[in-house]
Amino acid sequence: MSGSNKDDATTQGLLNPTPEVSKSLHTKVVEDQSVSSFVSRLSGKDKKLQTESVNTYEKFWKDSDGNIHNTDESRQGLYTTLVNTYYNLATDFYEYGWGESFHFARKSIGENFRESIRRHEHLLYSMAQIRPGMKVLDVGCGVGGPARECVRLTGAHVVGLNNNDYQIQRAKIYAKKYGQSENSEFIKGNFMDMPFEPNTFDAVYAIEATCHAPVLEGVYQQMYNVLKPGGRFAIYEWCLTDKFDSNNPQHCKMARDIEEGDGIPKLFSTDVCVEAVKKVGFNIEFAEDMTTYTQVGNEIPWYKDLDCGYVNFSSIQGFARSEVGRKFTTNGVALLEKVGIAPKGTVKVQEVLMTAADGLVKGAKIGIFTPMFLVVAQKPLN
Repeated sequence: MSGSNKDDATTQGLLNPTPEVSKSLHTKVVEDQSVSSFVSRLSGKDKKLQTESVNTYEKFWKDSDGNIHNTDESRQGLYTTLVNTYYNLATDFYEYGWGESFHFARKSIGENFRESIRRHEHLLYSMAQIRPGMKVLDVGCGVGGPARECVRLTGAHVVGLNNNDYQIQRAKIYAKKYGQSENSEFIKGNFMDMPFEPNTFDAVYAIEATCHAPVLEGVYQQMYNVLKPGGRFAIYEWCLTDKFDSNNPQHCKMARDIEEGDGIPKLFSTDVCVEAVKKVGFNIEFAEDMTTYTQVGNEIPWYKDLDCGYVNFSSIQGFARSEVGRKFTTNGVALLEKVGIAPKGTVKVQEVLMTAADGLVKGAKIGIFTPMFLVVAQKPLN
């Protein structure tokens, strides 16, 4: 399954998120995640394309009457349209509420949010044995936060792969801002059909990105192919745990909320993940759910930053994630939409993200979901 094409999407009444659509949709180029920057970006959207994008995303999850429907096959078959549309809509909210690294992290007592994010990334780079001078691939690189941290920490040259034009643009802006244009590059490409020659990279990693693949084996096979023999593969994968019961309606509702709220065609279990890694040829060295890891440094649940209390003034992102901050953002976005500054449908985007947050917290609290199933493997030398 290499991805959807224009005809597949348009015949189903979907807006295909082509590079031309992305360029027309996002017109404001800014370098930070301040409130004014967030408002500026929302006001700069092409209103017609934004509304069409929201409607396209909704069609993957609801029928014409607004009723919930399950079409895993459609979401998996048209995953490039699903995921690209999601990130065209969600990226500005992510940067405003989360920063430049779009992932979760284990947290220790006395550790702030940004410190925990960095430690989480550093562990992955260490497990992948990334060293100075290596050529490293970041699969599903977002706006490049982890790639930039990898460059700073290891001295490697990092190539970020991403199929979303807007996020690639954002990543390049930040690389230039932080003086990393010579140490990193960001390439548009489908991770189910990577635009690289075999045996190109010394190490390859992914942080909460390959969950967007329609089938895990497909993206892992691509990662195996572009990795040099003896090189290491390291990922944090979003997975359903062995506590998930497909016959439990509550469990299924939480899983679906996570999928819909985060642009995921289908969540897979940790067992499926491990079997896929083995099947493509890797030798697994480590596979464990880091949310249950008992070493020092895991005292505060990873989802606490989604469930961080009534109000939080630690940072702009901390405030945005608090109960007051969420209400402030929702009401602010509703006002911007009402007066015509933000495009119609922007409130629905915020609602989708709140659905995601609630599903993630509920799923984590009963132990059926993990965003950090850590798998480290090596490609055989022969």
